[in-house]
Amino acid sequence: MERVSFEMEFIFRASPTIIYKFLTTPACLVRWFCDSVDIQEDTFTFEWNGAEEVAFMIDDIEEERIRFHWEDAADNEYLEFKMEVSPVTNETILNIVDFCDDDEVDDQKQLWSNQMDNLRREMGG
Repeated sequence: MERVSFEMEFIFRASPTIIYKFLTTPACLVRWFCDSVDIQEDTFTFEWNGAEEVAFMIDDIEEERIRFHWEDAADNEYLEFKMEVSPVTNETILNIVDFCDDDEVDDQKQLWSNQMDNLRREMGG
């Protein structure tokens, strides 16, 4: 199976400061992303339904970009959240880059859409 990258863009009324907090703090991550998370320096251990996945934060520009590398992923793969404020609407644009098998792109996009709905609901924006 070939691995491919895909990008998605979501609009939020919340500031990059609030979004950044929801992407990097355990108390906020468990509200929309995972069942639990343990953060030790740049190592994030996420848990879903009893299964753990480890990700390393490989890039962190506060309120601008966060990039993770999953422990079991290929070297060139990552999960990236990039935030920018629209100069026209003053809303925050959250761009996500992720990787998956080429036959799973639609499913992964649906998963991220659901996750972003959860995030928006939790943030109120």
